Amino acid sequence: MSDLKHVILDLVQKHLPDEEHFIVEVKIDRVADKTKILILVDADQGMTIAACASLSRALSGELETNEQLDEAYTLEVSSPGLDYPLTEKRQYQKNCGRSLKVYLLSGEEVVGKLMEVDEQGIKLVVTKKEKGKKSSEEEQSVSYNEIKKSIVQVSFN
Repeated sequence: MSDLKHVILDLVQKHLPDEEHFIVEVKIDRVADKTKILILVDADQGMTIAACASLSRALSGELETNEQLDEAYTLEVSSPGLDYPLTEKRQYQKNCGRSLKVYLLSGEEVVGKLMEVDEQGIKLVVTKKEKGKKSSEEEQSVSYNEIKKSIVQVSFN
């Protein structure tokens, strides 16, 4: 299965539309006597349905032509949804200015507006609310190796 994953990763990389697009995850599972291939791709300016469809067609063609799978399979090419944890630095960058809920390995949860992304981690502006006092904002830096997962918070304002 890991050989197949490497082959698929190479094929996806080969068929990405441009440098703006990047692979988030490739998952291969067995479901009811079929191989299910899930490919999550994102782009710095957002992933389009047309780009997903084009990538899916190209990958299907290559998998069929090269006979990489000798059994029934399903292929799903998608962008990660808002509820999917951020895993790549580029995903953090494209979400600057949005609110994140960051689950730390320590068990703590931090909610704040993502302001900065660099090689070491992220910087959030967190609103602190103390009983009987006005709320205040403070910057909090979090290194990538402290993060268990980060979820973009949907705002309807």
